[in-house]
Amino acid sequence: MKQRITLKQIANTFNVSIATVSKALKDSHEISNATKLKIQEYAYTHNYRPNSIALSLLNKKTKTIGVIMPSILNPFFVKTFSGIEQVANDKGYNVIAIVSHSKLEKEIASIHMLENGLVDGLLISLSEETEAKQQFNHLKSFIDNAGPIVMFDRVSDSINTDKVIVDDFNCAYKATEHLIKTGCKHIAVVSTLDNVGIIKLRINGYLKALEDYKLPVNKKIINLIKPRYDFETEIKTMLDYQDVDAIIGLEEFSAVESMVIAQDRGYNIPDDISIISFTSSDFFKYTKPSITCINQHSVFMGKTAAEILISKIEQPLGTEDVFETKTIKTTLVERKSTKSLANSY
Repeated sequence: MKQRITLKQIANTFNVSIATVSKALKDSHEISNATKLKIQEYAYTHNYRPNSIALSLLNKKTKTIGVIMPSILNPFFVKTFSGIEQVANDKGYNVIAIVSHSKLEKEIASIHMLENGLVDGLLISLSEETEAKQQFNHLKSFIDNAGPIVMFDRVSDSINTDKVIVDDFNCAYKATEHLIKTGCKHIAVVSTLDNVGIIKLRINGYLKALEDYKLPVNKKIINLIKPRYDFETEIKTMLDYQDVDAIIGLEEFSAVESMVIAQDRGYNIPDDISIISFTSSDFFKYTKPSITCINQHSVFMGKTAAEILISKIEQPLGTEDVFETKTIKTTLVERKSTKSLANSY
């Protein structure tokens, strides 16, 4: 591979100043065409590339944003990142993506690295441990020392910043209501997450729907499965000892695994047990039966969060910060894992 040369080396070759070389490479009218042509050809031949770090120090901007997500195994976050990257590319920004694996320690270390001049701002979906332990000093430090933060999906009211969220309470209410209207009376909720604000909102929406439709609450079918427990055992136990005619998976894994376990135990989907999943994975269309889901419009969420962050980065100095929380509306996508409303009347 050819070794890259610097502006200084090019300047020495032609016995001109670094400023002259820089202007020639930018095709400035201040430099004669003959000089520009010689310098540009020499730079191309010798593999000259601008030093992005030096430019960022000069301009005091990196044109880079950071993204910290709890997981890349969850299709929701994959799609959200896709939306972020589309907006970043359109606006000339690079993206540094980091996965916290839902660990507070990894999240703290990542933010300390990014706030050391690597990025102009940060998009973050909080780790489960961060929410459970309510530790946010690392986020406050980034805002004070590095730039703006926009939280998405998993957020905290303890940090005064912009946020992009899903209407978790109402979409859980509507999912539960849909199941009730199709004749379900014993609706379970299942999740592998517990100490996350969005899960609590979804549970509250579910409980409110049961209350409004005067159905009793059975706490034994509100199944928030901790990491140290075996998921399959917990679901089998619930199905064997409790009346269940519907399951709402509060994230994709819970919905799919619950459906497979139920089918293995001889239940017909949806005649015996209906299934609804949060988030809309493309492969839900191809499961048997295809899975009814709540589309959280994750690509749009990513685009919205990135647009807000870049707007904050580029706002003039001295502009008063006004923070907002944008709520993304959801859509229930009906497929074959739930009974049709039309057949319920």
